[in-house]
This record gives sequence, structure tokens and C-alpha cells, in this order.
Amino acid sequence: MRLRTLLTTAALGAALAVPAVLTAPQAEAAPPGCDATDAQIYAAPSGAVTGSPGDLLACRPAQLTNIPGDVPMHAWKVRYVSTDAKGQKIAVSGTVAVPDAEWKGGGSRPTVAFNPGTLGSGLQCAFSKQLAGQYVDMYEGGNLQLMLKAGYAVAATDGVGYLDGQVHTYMIGANAGHALLDIVRTSRQIPGGTLKADGKVGISGYSEGGAAALWGAQLAASYAPELNVVGAAAGGVPGDLKLTAKQLNGSLFAGFLADALVGLHAAYPEMPFDDLMNDKGAQAIKDVKANCLYGTLAVFLGAKVENFSKQGLSLDQIYALKGPDGTTWGDIVDRQKLGVDIGTASSNATYKIGFPVFQYRGWLEEIIPHETEDGTHAAYCKAGINTTWKNTYPTEHLSTDWGAAGDVTNFLGDRFAGKPAQSNC
Repeated sequence: MRLRTLLTTAALGAALAVPAVLTAPQAEAAPPGCDATDAQIYAAPSGAVTGSPGDLLACRPAQLTNIPGDVPMHAWKVRYVSTDAKGQKIAVSGTVAVPDAEWKGGGSRPTVAFNPGTLGSGLQCAFSKQLAGQYVDMYEGGNLQLMLKAGYAVAATDGVGYLDGQVHTYMIGANAGHALLDIVRTSRQIPGGTLKADGKVGISGYSEGGAAALWGAQLAASYAPELNVVGAAAGGVPGDLKLTAKQLNGSLFAGFLADALVGLHAAYPEMPFDDLMNDKGAQAIKDVKANCLYGTLAVFLGAKVENFSKQGLSLDQIYALKGPDGTTWGDIVDRQKLGVDIGTASSNATYKIGFPVFQYRGWLEEIIPHETEDGTHAAYCKAGINTTWKNTYPTEHLSTDWGAAGDVTNFLGDRFAGKPAQSNC
């Protein structure tokens, strides 16, 4: 089953696309029109990013050739303001798509905030580039097709770290949740766009995207209280990164662990990392930054983290390393754990969730430990959050994303229609 997943994933790989480079202005401001170049969408900020979270910085019309079915739509690549885990303003890229068909569901057209599953850390891997056909290594075009055919707009973030010269901050919860919520705000600012501020919002993602979706759900009340979020769907969720890393280390899927380690360092560059690496480790960092999903899995097939540092450090030894303020890598990894200090809208929890959540996994899941997926679900139930749980898909990790797509679309559609959700906790 693991080999089948690897081979299925391998079939998705293709040629690289090289991003263009443009010098950004000293401070970015909202554009007068939607006429940015592709280079301006992905340019590295050379000065401070200003504005409020979700402010549109640049946009350009896009043809989403990797969404099948020729769904009539208007789509744009966007560059927008978000906030990183340290509270700093940053620029992020993504895609907004709005069906041409009239919305007949009552009220304003709803929007699905979407975070893709793992695509890799190379700049060419950005979801917005892949949707537009600039690179082919993605597998969720059919999922977006279902949402668009149902009449929902889609606001799909690339996630933090796909601008020129950057590194994707893979699995950093606050970065992911903020970027996902902010692109909904952005979608309503596109010149000539039709999305309204009162439109209902659903959140969706699988695997890396599933973790992002739950972080978006946990952060919505405090970070974006003006958004009318009515539901979230998240599958294949690596809710506890330590459990997940233990299973990935030395496995067929060790590339995901490599992405996570490099992504953590991208978010926390003050922590010990580069100086720990031996020659093999230094090359591994370059490989992560150069490859997308298939390439990363191939390069790190069966790799063990102990082989990449000068002292042969294990995961537990890496977690014990301290940064300049005494924070350990273990502390930072624990901050990414989902289901901690969550509660209902009327609770005193740090993360309040006042809408239904759908969580799911495949019965034959072989990449993410069952213990962490089941544990995240259990934590949501214990906190009293309205939770629908399904773990009976006869699929492994990758194919569960497709196998559950209809259920995800229907779950969000019911929430947009105002139907109640019956928790099965």
C-alpha cells in the first residue's frame, strides 16, 4: 500500500518552472487595478509590508488550466498581507476563483477558504502556479471543480513562503491559519469582483491542508471575527507533529519530515540549525528548497534524521536544543499541536470554535499515525465542539483526499444552506 501511494504520487511529477524576479518597492500599497505581472505577484518584498491583514497588494487575471471540466469562472492570482507566527506583517500569494454561474442559494455567494495538501517547498510548487499550469505536480484540481460547480467561490492560499527568495514555512500553525483566513478578506477586494463582505465562509484542506484548515478554524474567532465562518472540513490531519515525525523518520515518506524541519527553521531562523548540519545535511536543505512533492519523496526515500547532523542527533536530541532565549525546538514543535486549549464560542478557551467541524481519515492511512488523527478528533469532542467524524473511507492517504471530496463539498454546502449538523462524538 505504501509503494502504491509512492508510485501514484510519482506519476504527478513533471518539469520545473523557474520563477521570475522583480525588485519590489520599498513599501507596498493596494493596487489601482488588477494588472500586476506574474513577477510582481511573487516578488520578494524589499521593504516593509504595510496594511491590514487581508489587504490586496497585487492581482492579475488567471486561467486555471489544472482545474478539470472547463467550469466557467473568473480567476485571479493575488498577493496579499498576512501575519506570521511572530506577529509581523508579511506578503503571501494565492488564487481566487469565482464561478460565472449565478448564485441561487440565497444571500451572498459563499467562499471556501482552501489550503492544498503538501506540494513541496520549491518556489515552482506554489499552488497558484500549479493551478495555472506553470508546473504539474498537484492533485486537487478535481476537488476545487466540485466546489466551483456547486457555485461556491474558492480562495486558495499558497501558504507562507512561496515568494522569491523565501522558503515555505511548512506546518507552522499560525502562519497557515492566518494566510487561509486572510485570503478570504482579499477575495472581496479584487477590482471589479463580486464577492460580498457578508458571504458565508467554509474552510477546507487535507493533510498539510487539513492542519491549516483546523488552525484556520481555531484562529477564526480571534483573528478574523468579522468573517462569517460556518464550518470547517479537515482530513488526514497531522495534529501532533512529534508523533508524525517519529513515524516518518526512516520511512518511505521521510521527505515530509525533511520539509517540516526546513520549514520550521524558515519560521524560526534564530534557532540552531545550519551549523548542526554535516555535508549531507547541507545538501538536504538544498534538496528541500529545490524540489516539489515527487522530487522530495524520491530524494529522501528511507532517510533518517540522524544521518544529517555532525553529531548524529536524533529527533529527541533536536527537540532539546535551545535558542537564544532558552526556547527549545521541542517547545516550538509543541506550539503546532492541534486541539490544545480549544473550546466552544462561550468557553474561556484560547481558541473558540462556534461552528461545526468535519474531520476524516482513510481506513488504510499509512503516512499520518492513526493515533494523532484520532487524538485530534477526540480533543475536539472533549471540548464540546460540534464534530462529525468519518474514518471508514476504504482508502490510503492520498486517495482519501479524492474519496472524501464529495462529502466535504456536501458538508460545507449544508452549512452554507443553514442546515444543522449532528455531531457524532
